[in-house]
Amino acid sequence: MDKTIRIGGASGFWGDSCVGAPQLVAHGQLDYLVFDYLAELTLALLATARSRDPTLGYATDFVQVTMKAILADVVGGGIRVISNAGGVNPQACAQALRALATEQGVTLKIAVVTGDDVTAALPQMRAQGVGDLDGGAPLPDRLLSANAYLGALPIRAALDAGAQVVITGRCVDSAVTLGALLHAFDWREDDWDRLAQGSLAGHLIECGCQATGGLHTDWQDVPDWAHIGYPVLECQSDGGFVVTKPRGTGGLVNTAVVAEQLLYEIGDPRRYLLPDVTCDFTQVRLVQLGEHRVQVSGARGIPPGPAYKVSATWFDGHRCTGQLTVVGLDAARKAQRTGEGILARTRELLARRRWLPYTRTHIEVLGSEIANYGPHARGQEVREVVLQVSVTHPQKEALELFAREIAPAGTSWSPGTTGASGRPAVAPVVRGISFLIDKGHVQPQVHLGTEVRAVAVRTGQAAVPPQQSIAAVDAVPPQPDWIEVPLVRLAWARSGDKGDQSNIGVIARSPEWLPWLRAQLTPAAVKSWLGHLVLGDVTRYDLPGIHALNFVCMQALDGGGLASLRNDALGKGMAQVLLAMPVRVPSGFS
Repeated sequence: MDKTIRIGGASGFWGDSCVGAPQLVAHGQLDYLVFDYLAELTLALLATARSRDPTLGYATDFVQVTMKAILADVVGGGIRVISNAGGVNPQACAQALRALATEQGVTLKIAVVTGDDVTAALPQMRAQGVGDLDGGAPLPDRLLSANAYLGALPIRAALDAGAQVVITGRCVDSAVTLGALLHAFDWREDDWDRLAQGSLAGHLIECGCQATGGLHTDWQDVPDWAHIGYPVLECQSDGGFVVTKPRGTGGLVNTAVVAEQLLYEIGDPRRYLLPDVTCDFTQVRLVQLGEHRVQVSGARGIPPGPAYKVSATWFDGHRCTGQLTVVGLDAARKAQRTGEGILARTRELLARRRWLPYTRTHIEVLGSEIANYGPHARGQEVREVVLQVSVTHPQKEALELFAREIAPAGTSWSPGTTGASGRPAVAPVVRGISFLIDKGHVQPQVHLGTEVRAVAVRTGQAAVPPQQSIAAVDAVPPQPDWIEVPLVRLAWARSGDKGDQSNIGVIARSPEWLPWLRAQLTPAAVKSWLGHLVLGDVTRYDLPGIHALNFVCMQALDGGGLASLRNDALGKGMAQVLLAMPVRVPSGFS
């Protein structure tokens, strides 16, 4: 019989619950346990931490909380661990884990993958005129960090060398899973379809419980959130796999949940660009095999391009965000006036000190729906809101002044003002920028004990050719006797971010409804509905294999990440806003 290996996904980001890894180790019957920690936002935070303390720059919880709780069981059970918790300082992470193993009396072979730090190549990149992938802006003069998204080949090399734990820096999120599959099944590095399937497997579990019911549109159908199961993959050598979770846990694994996660942050599904393979997910098929078991097949691959994507961060001044609660009649209007008053007063104080004005300001009245729903906000009077005022400035002292002027509103202006909980903190603004670097300028290495091994990666590949448009279902325009219902009646949806882009995946609840959606959810219609949030273009992609549409919205997140002053800086609520959009259905629809 074909060998099956089981891989558990214990973390979707730095800050995920501490229950995931112990649950999977105890009940997942695992061969491999993988962790993803490095959202682009996280990398910025880690770079900032390392700038303050050279022994930091990694996800400290991985060692101090997670591995401390499971190390003995992992070693005793022969489970191999792969994690990108190394962040911008993987050697420091490995050293901390070695100290923990010594403390617990455990013998542990730890491999460290390096080579993703490309700061030494920055002068050459600038001389070549390399610019931002989104818009072509030149690289900033001073960068906090610059890390290439490595692939799975160094991870496989570490496992081949006998590592029990592999710690990497920046790699693509799915590589921690694909590396295990390459090692376990000895796949060729040019077996593109298997690599695409393995990358899809990693993509589905890289966000933890988002594959097992987390963030599901039909949230009310997901049982037992408190004990939600973390995802487990059952993988075979031909690339096929099943998504499931440990027995007896909460959550939900069905085709709708898996489809939502498949679409999460993928951009163009015909050209999902990874360092090991370029994936085509348009013909992926999902089959419900039984309770909490979904079979996934149909991913196709072609060779990758010649470059790595680099995620870089740079310091751009300071930011501060203050909050107050406002209660009572006309709460939203009172909160808006309070925010405007705080800005007016502090602007005058800055001018008196001959300081520069704020570089950016933003007022949101949370609870009024205006920030997220804009012109589609419901008109009923709300009687309790949270005022959020955010500002940026080059000088930390200017924002400390701003922070002192939040609480005085509680006795000076609107009745019903409360909720001040001390002066808000001033934080650095860390912006991200992405660019490409030729693979020939990057040398991944595996460190195991005193041995250092260079990992060969193919270079000089041709650029990925443009993909032909796929055959999609024909749109069926609404007829005069059709009625309007909210989109959520016809579809599931999930949204996420890539820098300043928002990715919104929409899946028809029934395949026969896809033509209705395609006729009405045009890029122009989605742009119009989200126009108060989306400043750039909207592009639509078809995934007929799962009867879905994927929308990529440009300039949608006020800069994204730590640069954004919006409460929803990551676009998590954008799909919910789109699901309120009215669409037309036949009058007999139910």
